Amino acid sequence: MIQERLIRYIEQSIRQNWDIEALSNYKEKGYSYKEIAEKILKLHILFKGSGVKEGEKIALVGRNSANWCVTYLAVVTYGAVIVPILPDFKPDDLANIINHSDSRLLFADDKIYESIDITKMPEITGVLSLDDFKMVLSGNSTFKESFSSLEEKFSKAFSDLKKEEIKFSDISNDQLAVISYTSGTTGFSKGVMITHNSLAANVRYAQENMPLESGDPVVSFLPLAHTFGCAFEFLFPFTLGCHITILTKTPSPQILIQAFKEIKPRLILSVPLVVEKIYKKQLLSVISKPHMKILLAIPGINNILFRKIREKLTETFGGRFKEVVVGGAAFNADAEKFFKKIGFRFTVGYGMTECGPLISYASWDTTKPGASGRAVDTLEVTIDSPDPENIVGEIILRGENVMTGYYKNEKATREMIDEKGWMHTGDLGLIDKEGNIFIKGRSKSMILGPSGQNIYPEEIEAFINNKDYIAESVVISTDNKLIALVYPDYEMMKRDNISEDQLAGILDKTRNEVNGRLPEFMAVSKFRIHPEEFAKTPKRSIKRFLYTKE
Repeated sequence: MIQERLIRYIEQSIRQNWDIEALSNYKEKGYSYKEIAEKILKLHILFKGSGVKEGEKIALVGRNSANWCVTYLAVVTYGAVIVPILPDFKPDDLANIINHSDSRLLFADDKIYESIDITKMPEITGVLSLDDFKMVLSGNSTFKESFSSLEEKFSKAFSDLKKEEIKFSDISNDQLAVISYTSGTTGFSKGVMITHNSLAANVRYAQENMPLESGDPVVSFLPLAHTFGCAFEFLFPFTLGCHITILTKTPSPQILIQAFKEIKPRLILSVPLVVEKIYKKQLLSVISKPHMKILLAIPGINNILFRKIREKLTETFGGRFKEVVVGGAAFNADAEKFFKKIGFRFTVGYGMTECGPLISYASWDTTKPGASGRAVDTLEVTIDSPDPENIVGEIILRGENVMTGYYKNEKATREMIDEKGWMHTGDLGLIDKEGNIFIKGRSKSMILGPSGQNIYPEEIEAFINNKDYIAESVVISTDNKLIALVYPDYEMMKRDNISEDQLAGILDKTRNEVNGRLPEFMAVSKFRIHPEEFAKTPKRSIKRFLYTKE
């Protein structure tokens, strides 16, 4: 166990940043650290009055918001277990997850609450609205009475709240803090049990290694119910005394760019899809023109062009960021190579929900091309391979960040964590002498070639996705042949007046171009149009398992 504690981090930040703004929804007035402390203490009174004990579960489902964050803080600082659930789940799935988690209370958006059948959740004794913290449902008289007397009890206990009075639970680091239900690219949801120790380890590492300081502005747009967004767009900056602006709806690239322009965040967390869209829409069409290719090949002139491109790209992200951290899924190799070439300040990290989430990271100026950083100081990471530097094997790890297991699923836990404590990630990769981790793909997505070659479809998809009129793709194997399911970029087609009949010819030409860059055993035999966007996880990874049996 590490010495640092998440609850102490939260207490300290509240006391040190008492009067400054902490959390706000985009274009709305927010809460100061003092106001957040008051809301936390009120909820603690409610929990206690309702008979909620340390270690009991409280479910949280709703869109990203300041109130979502306040609820999360209130639950973990009380010593209860927060169960953050993605609002994208269907009502029946929500009910199943809430029941499976053994949650006693539920915080939910009004719209989400209206969509679910609370009678299917018999253990829920009370529901509070995330919109205004009003009581939506009282399942027993204890909860109702506790809520009705809340303001009176708070005024009596904290008539003149002072920052010196801020002291929350003394729950130990080995206790459960979060049950995070994965969306899973390879199957159904499982409840990942994350301890206070794991959260504290992630926050400590971020404070010591990531370029963020007290008072810095941050834009939060990743799903907070997922560990990546929660840890690094919320918990980490909150414990530093930053002002976090929350985009309450999944933003379009245009809205996101506008928010960056207005807020000018100092650290940006993103998933590859967002960055790749900006690269493809704003840069690729320009740098791919014949005359630009010629100019970019001329020494001296190319440096001037690289600087101008870098400045334009930097301005797109608000112009004041210290670093863009890309994580959650594989990053397009061509985009990464070009960003490196122009000196753009970005880095690629690696994580999993099961590690709360961080596994590896390196700052933009120390990271190695193609790598996903180096292991954090609380984890031991290696490759299950006879030659980890040269022969691809499964990435395995153990240490402080690792989950205790899957809630009420010992079988899945044993499959993930072996008897020696090694967690098997399911990811394939290499690791060099300096500890740089190179991810090659998912073991479950790997395709065995006709002569026994290992084919990583993500590598092929990276080439395909950079081509005109293609938004995204999934490469599958059918009858020992590689087929690319392609979702067209209808927006680009409309812009260029490309009909569906014309698209077929373009895609056939594109397939030949892609195959020209690949070894023969990785050649794609056919492009098949997929009529709608591929289903995705919150990390914006394609749910590949839905399409591999087509």
